[in-house]
Amino acid sequence: MRRYRLELELLTCAWSGHFLVAEAAAEDGFASLVVRRTADGLCWQRCLRCDAWLPSVGVRGHDGAPAGGPGVVLPERGRALRDRYVLRLIALDRLLHFLLLGTAAGVVFLFTADRARLSDPFYRVVDALQSGAGGVGARPGTGLAGELEKAFQAPASKLWLLGAVLAAYALLEGVEAVGLWRARRWAEYLTFLATALLLAPEVWELAHRVTVFKLAAFVVNIAIVVYLVHAKRLFGLRGGLAAQRREREGEMGWGALERAFPPRPAGGHHGAAPGPAD
Repeated sequence: MRRYRLELELLTCAWSGHFLVAEAAAEDGFASLVVRRTADGLCWQRCLRCDAWLPSVGVRGHDGAPAGGPGVVLPERGRALRDRYVLRLIALDRLLHFLLLGTAAGVVFLFTADRARLSDPFYRVVDALQSGAGGVGARPGTGLAGELEKAFQAPASKLWLLGAVLAAYALLEGVEAVGLWRARRWAEYLTFLATALLLAPEVWELAHRVTVFKLAAFVVNIAIVVYLVHAKRLFGLRGGLAAQRREREGEMGWGALERAFPPRPAGGHHGAAPGPAD
């Protein structure tokens, strides 16, 4: 039974276009990896990300310009491309945190500034809810109304401090999101430290009350910490950054492209694209 897996190289090329370069851009000895000509005179160019071969007539390069140019930087593929997608998923998670925390901070600041003006209508609404039709209503000091009543009675200094903490946390999440989206090493360390520090209070909350959202958030944060330590080799683990660079060079260099698609003399059936060695 044939097993199928998600080809991130194909997905990336479908989204952003193929990565094509001219024959002159290849390093010495690797020109056949980039351009091949068939016996009928057709010229084909290879995508250096997904290994697809395309007719060179009208083909555009990875930067939208005609394919070519010296000093080409080979695209990410293999585990490097997988890591890029995982980091961007974490960045989206951090972006969501940034939006939620930023909104919460803004609400706290606005509430603190206008608390005196909002107090009278708030207490009138609470009184109406607690009285209810026929004298039936919520118990005083309970539920959402009780929490809001505590907020109205809290000192302004505590509310300003709460808003500042939420704003600072939102800023931290925003910085993490930007750094991870751009695959910065410092952002990986920052995300690991920030996430690991929050695991202790999350465990404390789960020990007192377990909810689906709290449990899901805890599992996601554990997965992020484990991924960053293991796959990204933080703090020198598994050889650290040097080992990661060697791994990427082995998967993304010209030698890796040659191993993935060994060159062979041009030829084959009339009008067919060059294929891998038989």
